[in-house]
Amino acid sequence: MSEPHDHAPIGLDLSAPAEPSVVEAVQNELALLWEQRPDLDPGVTLRFEMGLVEILGNIVEHAFDPDTPGRLLTVAVTIEGDVVRGTLSDNGQPVAVDLSTVTMPDEDAESGRGLALAVAALDELSYTRDGDCNRWILRCGGAGS
Repeated sequence: MSEPHDHAPIGLDLSAPAEPSVVEAVQNELALLWEQRPDLDPGVTLRFEMGLVEILGNIVEHAFDPDTPGRLLTVAVTIEGDVVRGTLSDNGQPVAVDLSTVTMPDEDAESGRGLALAVAALDELSYTRDGDCNRWILRCGGAGS
């Protein structure tokens, strides 16, 4: 594991329509980011990416009515030391979720695993509604990861 002060902070910022293609675009950007920090614990990058992609997929699928124009999403990710942080923001509908009560659904359930996987994968996950904006904060790595 790297020392927290070995590297200057790096990151990515992406704004795009909240459409299914954004998931692959974000994964491509993350791959480039991981290449810049090959010393970063692969478990941290894997868990972070899994959590981020699950939340991102939920935003694309559930945050908007299908015909809503102007579906916008921003993704910001930073790596500082051995900590990866992300913020996902969208202008979709408010989310009614209490992350402290999220559990994995029964094996027969056809949906509902994404948020539970994200909670399990990430060291920190929070959601807030700020005006007309949903904001998800993610963290992986650092002390206690």
